[in-house]
Amino acid sequence: MSADTVDATAETVAGNSAGDGPGLTDHPKTSGRSSWVIFAITMTLLIGSTVAMFLPLVPEAIGLSAIVLMLCLIFLRLPVALAMIVPAFLGMYALRGELLVESMFRTLPYGQVTEWTLSVVPMFILMGLLLWRAGLTESLYSAGRKWLGWMPGGLAVGTNIAGAGLASVSGSSVGTAYALARIGIPEMLKAGYDKRLAIGAVIVAGLPGQLIPPSIMLVIYAGIAEVPIGPQLLAGIGPGILVAVLFTVMIVIFAKRWAPAVDLKAEAAQVTWGDRFGSLVKIWPVPVLVLVIVWGMFSGTFTATEAGAAAAVVSLVITFIWKWGNGPFRAIADASVATISSVGAIFFMLIGVEALSRMFTLTGISTGFAELVESMDLNRVSFLLMMMVVYIVLGTFMEPLPMMVLTIPILMPTLESLEISLLWYGAFAVLMGELAVVTPPVGILAFIIHQITKEPEVNQGQNIRLNDVFNACWWFMPMAILVTVILIFFPEISTWIPEMASSNQ
Repeated sequence: MSADTVDATAETVAGNSAGDGPGLTDHPKTSGRSSWVIFAITMTLLIGSTVAMFLPLVPEAIGLSAIVLMLCLIFLRLPVALAMIVPAFLGMYALRGELLVESMFRTLPYGQVTEWTLSVVPMFILMGLLLWRAGLTESLYSAGRKWLGWMPGGLAVGTNIAGAGLASVSGSSVGTAYALARIGIPEMLKAGYDKRLAIGAVIVAGLPGQLIPPSIMLVIYAGIAEVPIGPQLLAGIGPGILVAVLFTVMIVIFAKRWAPAVDLKAEAAQVTWGDRFGSLVKIWPVPVLVLVIVWGMFSGTFTATEAGAAAAVVSLVITFIWKWGNGPFRAIADASVATISSVGAIFFMLIGVEALSRMFTLTGISTGFAELVESMDLNRVSFLLMMMVVYIVLGTFMEPLPMMVLTIPILMPTLESLEISLLWYGAFAVLMGELAVVTPPVGILAFIIHQITKEPEVNQGQNIRLNDVFNACWWFMPMAILVTVILIFFPEISTWIPEMASSNQ
């Protein structure tokens, strides 16, 4: 695994709060006059919203001005944490004066990041980065191809399943797609696959990544919503598996048209059962770690923090074994440094989330939104269908973390009044955030894939335009929406595992 892949994974886990990483925040630049017009509008909104916060307005208007200011700062590429902290403290200063701001500066940072439950974050991040350094990507892809190559579109199906397995231990959709694109896309193009299927299979391969434990996004959501981390991680298992299965079915259907017609029996005969089982030997760390985490929390043997610590220790041992004779100490050192950087960025962002949430409470925006929903007489299903549309629209110009931290603090009273399970909503919100990563016109994953496909060894001589990547995204989007609707109407898919675990303890 290349160092760039590890860096991409670390920065993605950190929510890009630590700065601009290679290829991860390079959105397309508008040219000439258009870019200056957009910049001028943004700066006008930024200055106007800042001034409005200090005018004699009602608290709700000050809160709305803070939201506009935050969106402007995010658009100007300020780290997400600062984009939340600046309007939050300005709003509190405008509402209550300097004594409240001074008190918040003294107590909030320490109080927010010293919660014992958050100690799982560095463990999960270290585990994922160690496994990246150990180089499991190629082994997972090879195993998926050998076991599933006999199916229609077997290479694409193998890529999808390998992505689900890789994402379950890395917790990064972007990092997973980054790695699989270099391996899977050229293999599928050489085999005669349509470029839409080759690209689409890689893009959706990482979607389960933030749902199947360990999931940094679910941990962050648990911190925002103040729900137990262990049950929240378990709540992502059912949706994660559902996403992987339904996208596999969709790939098989698309393969009838976009994959080459081959003699499946002859192709399968080239791979012996010995080859198949031999490939499993090379990927044993993945099921072992998933078993340690999921079984430990489900059975009550481990808390979420203890499961993370156990997984990190196992990953450390695996890295020594896999990299023995090839610089294991260097791999561990690099993973440790990246972990420190990522954890610092995440904790800084959590401070921003809490500050923003307290400011929303002071302004009454959260309560006001709940009252608005109540006046619209929306039930649970209609409210969630509305939020699905809202998230899809937000996803066209926002990345997952900003989208989630903007909406969750405002929605908390509404979720409670509609009796929507906070554990279930965590899986729902993270899934919608993952869709934001692939939604054109600014889905970050689309630009990463397009950048990779510019390399001759990846595109195999084919001209792959950004529009081709967008088309691949749109072809797979209906299935993603279907998965979301299924989760809305059947919330038990997410909640039954945490409920079973609770009854076992």
